[in-house]
Amino acid sequence: MPIFAHPEFDHHEQVQFCHDQATGLKAIIAVHNTRLGPALGGCRMFPYADEQQALNDVLRLSRGMTYKSALAGLPLGGGKAVIIGDPHKDKSEALFRAMGEFVESMGGRYITAADSGTGVAEMALMGQRTRHVVGAGSREQLGGGTRSGDPSPATALGVFIGLREAVLQRLGRSDLTGLRVAVQGLGQVGFNLARQLHEAGAELWVHDIQEANVRRAVDELGAHAVSALDIYGLDVDVFSPCAMGAIINDETLQVLRAPVIAGAANNQLAKAAHADELWRRGCLHAPDYAINAGGIIDVSYEYNGGTPEQVRQHVEGIGQTLRQIFLRTKAEDQNTTRIADSLAQERLNR
Repeated sequence: MPIFAHPEFDHHEQVQFCHDQATGLKAIIAVHNTRLGPALGGCRMFPYADEQQALNDVLRLSRGMTYKSALAGLPLGGGKAVIIGDPHKDKSEALFRAMGEFVESMGGRYITAADSGTGVAEMALMGQRTRHVVGAGSREQLGGGTRSGDPSPATALGVFIGLREAVLQRLGRSDLTGLRVAVQGLGQVGFNLARQLHEAGAELWVHDIQEANVRRAVDELGAHAVSALDIYGLDVDVFSPCAMGAIINDETLQVLRAPVIAGAANNQLAKAAHADELWRRGCLHAPDYAINAGGIIDVSYEYNGGTPEQVRQHVEGIGQTLRQIFLRTKAEDQNTTRIADSLAQERLNR
């Protein structure tokens, strides 16, 4: 499996393959860049079809974490870990302890956290074997203070703030009452975002692969349930992808109608060229690593110290970062991803 010639390889500093025969652990850790500090990024567990798919994901995600931390003004680099396995079937305490040992072996170059398919419980197990983990317990378990344990509320808050800014810039609306939003994915971040949108007066259309999550949104938020295919083509103001990546692709672009795309999912664009297509259409896309930085901000303060109010103020700055991206996009007639990349690179080279 080639690394240096891999299409997603972007001068990554380290790629480590991890295998523990006793537990069946198969994982990859990728450190993209540590220029600004140690690489902090979540540990994802997903039933990848093959190792190539897992490698694609970890290389793209780790690069995104470098840019995410740079845009958020954090003293951190970018890294990511993926575990190949079904989070509903393949978890064990021994497996996550083994993963913790691999993280510890990297000597602090990589700091892990919860991600899709993992949570506080898994981070606590990894924390039994490594010091380099954040989000390993609830606020009560960790004695209060700034350590929240679960970064998803901060992620959802940042996405809500960023979505509101995108709506203001593209639609000229500061009031979200009656705003029509399609939310794809109702996990911890997606449902929290949907709840905030509902409280702000938005009307919701939702889909999730877990039927229970959809029923909850319908019952508690008055959302409209739609199918996996129909979620893309709805006549809504905002499409908010909050599940897996590569959902803006050649097929979905044929039916997407929303003038704003703003969601929590990582790596939303299947190809770089799709950013140009969205810009050509007049669709304002909030780059994922700019809008979903709330979680990394939260765990950064857990790792480095700070107050809850500092965390909230920093997360609220996501709106200002996106405003800067959107204004430069208009001024330079470039798509939002290219502008966000340029801004991140400027901060990395500063």
